[in-house]
Amino acid sequence: VQLQASGGGLVQTGDSLKFSCGASGGTFSSYTMGWFRQAPGKEREFVAAHRRGGSTFYLDSTKGRFTISRDNTLKTVYLQMNSLKPEDTAVYYCAAGPFSSSSLATRQRKNYNYWGQGTQVTVSS
Repeated sequence: VQLQASGGGLVQTGDSLKFSCGASGGTFSSYTMGWFRQAPGKEREFVAAHRRGGSTFYLDSTKGRFTISRDNTLKTVYLQMNSLKPEDTAVYYCAAGPFSSSSLATRQRKNYNYWGQGTQVTVSS
């Protein structure tokens, strides 16, 4: 599976951005699709995930601001980010992994086999 993300940029606090990540190869509809981010000097962290069947998961600090969605026909996963804050500044990565019924596993990097290239988001104060 190859993943291609787009949508980063430089924005101001309170602005919105929407990421897209298109997949090729594999059976997209069966995968859990996730978004992770890595800020300078920090570990890559889970941001959001969308499991087949519709369950969604979010990092606590993004709940109510970020929305993950997917279009299985287009083989694309989206991350709508609203009310952006400077602490959201990071390189964002989309990822795909096998379905897991464990909500913990769904939030873990090791559950994802395929990664897109990162896309930078910088939120200025």
